[in-house]
Amino acid sequence: ERVFTPPNALVGLRLKLRCTPGDAARRYGPAREVESNGPVEAGPGACTFDSRHLYTKKVCGSGSLRAVTYNILADTYAQTEFSRTVLYPYCAPYALELDYRQNLLKKELAGYSADLICLQEVDKSVFVDSLAPALDAFGLEGLFRIKEKQHEGLATFYRRDKFSLLTQHDIAFSEALLSDPLHKELCEKLAKYPLVQEKVLQRSSVLQVSVLQSTTDPSRKICVANTHLYWHPKGGNIRLIQIAVALSHIKHVAYDLYPNIPLIFCGDFNSTPSSGTYSFINSGGIAEDHEDWVSNGEEERCNMALSHPFQLLSACGEPAYTNYVGGFHGCLDYIFIDKNALEVEQVIPLPSHEEVTTHQALPSVSHPSDHIALICDLKWK
Repeated sequence: ERVFTPPNALVGLRLKLRCTPGDAARRYGPAREVESNGPVEAGPGACTFDSRHLYTKKVCGSGSLRAVTYNILADTYAQTEFSRTVLYPYCAPYALELDYRQNLLKKELAGYSADLICLQEVDKSVFVDSLAPALDAFGLEGLFRIKEKQHEGLATFYRRDKFSLLTQHDIAFSEALLSDPLHKELCEKLAKYPLVQEKVLQRSSVLQVSVLQSTTDPSRKICVANTHLYWHPKGGNIRLIQIAVALSHIKHVAYDLYPNIPLIFCGDFNSTPSSGTYSFINSGGIAEDHEDWVSNGEEERCNMALSHPFQLLSACGEPAYTNYVGGFHGCLDYIFIDKNALEVEQVIPLPSHEEVTTHQALPSVSHPSDHIALICDLKWK
């Protein structure tokens, strides 16, 4: 079977293709005209990730690991009328279709030769039917955690010949806040702000935490966390509560259950480098008078001082953007690493601005999501 990718000039045409007589024609009868039953669509041409694959042709050596974090844009959000007409009006409709984006995604992820991949906005069916089987063929084992109210969630993949899974410690933030004694103090503070409390408890955001063990050196373990925080532009206060719960839970795993285990914390934090959430993760604390406590106005003010014990570093720095849509661009995605145990060997360059904006914004025919994957090579200190 031959796939015909027409130049853009032919997009939308119905083509008549004549088979050229050869061995097959002689064997099966004369050539006949075949008319396509739909408009021909352009292929992606050069993709935004092609140049990145030049840096990731080989899997890292044994003392290193390559980590990826990527919000892959759930089909459940891409296929709404709002997405097609308001969020991504510049994107060719066929390029928003699930089959088209899935094929691009599999090609993109396979080419990164990663050891750890943390994905957000993963449709359950996409994980089960598409990503897990495809990445399995490249030696990666997948774990999935769904958000209870949505059909999408988080996926973590790890390279089987480098790591084995020891334990999983996934939580839903709202559930953990209410039922886990770890968060009793935070829960009591939050109870003083019923409006905010209600909003936090309504969210279905989850945290995926996996403890992996090196297959070559069993003494070497790593805690891999993956999350997707609340999205609303005025939800800075909600994200602060969510990240406080996340870090308390991870502390329990990485300090109590597995003392001194290094942490890699990936995700779409929906927080720019100037936000309270980023500052809290980076510095270890947030003051009770930080402006993000009033991110949604005085009515939802909820002042509290918070801290965590980790020393974390954004491994890929602070790119100009990791999310680029028509009405917004900014850095929302990060790979945070334990800077006492891990160091950055290299950061795989992001696509150029010219590549990102070739088709105005993301997603596009050459890029399957409205986010850009972050990729870095890390090594143990």
